[in-house]
Amino acid sequence: MLVPFTKDHIEQLTSWFPDEASLVKWSGPGFRYPFTEDTFFQDLNTEKLPSFCLFCEQGKFAAFGQFYNRLERIHLARLVVNPELRGKGIAERLIYSLIQKGIAQFKLNSASLFVLSDNLPAITAYQKAGFEIANYPTEIPLENCRYMIKAL
Repeated sequence: MLVPFTKDHIEQLTSWFPDEASLVKWSGPGFRYPFTEDTFFQDLNTEKLPSFCLFCEQGKFAAFGQFYNRLERIHLARLVVNPELRGKGIAERLIYSLIQKGIAQFKLNSASLFVLSDNLPAITAYQKAGFEIANYPTEIPLENCRYMIKAL
């Protein structure tokens, strides 16, 4: 079940990032570290970015993600699966659910995302979900970053 993210979810989400390296790999530039729950929530920018939690059948907070319109694609951002639940296909369910929300909001026919090239588990999950590495129309401001797209 995909539900809107609220500040009530922040404590658990922050627990998935035990160090600066894990935060940077997930968040990209602009997140403060060390963080507090308040600074983390502010840096998520949930007022401007539709933000959602995926809960599994047992009611456990399984994943988080955001999306927005970037270059006329539903751009998925800050996707993360609960470390206790990785490797169970949850990323694909999160991606599918976010894309459906994005289609309803933006009426677009493709999706995109950024991923660090050394984040092999994420790249594998995105490829399983139908994304392919593509050229970005300008220089990507983040070093070691790949752009992936998927036709819908």
